[in-house]
Amino acid sequence: MTRVHRRPPRNGVEWEFETLTLPRDFSRSVVTRLLVDRAEHGGWELDRLRIGNDGVRRVVLRRKIIRQRLTLWAG
Repeated sequence: MTRVHRRPPRNGVEWEFETLTLPRDFSRSVVTRLLVDRAEHGGWELDRLRIGNDGVRRVVLRRKIIRQRLTLWAG
């Protein structure tokens, strides 16, 4: 299950966050491979990882939102 949300900009930087919930039966290597794949192909980086008492991993990934400025063409 994934959820994507955005936080308001702070100091000119805006982040997009994605929350993943991974079941306890995923091995450590599978979780690592999944997160590396997200980082390499989606530009995500690890923000927070929690392992609950039930063994479920809750992962929060983040990536910068890069806004392009509107340029006016005078020609």
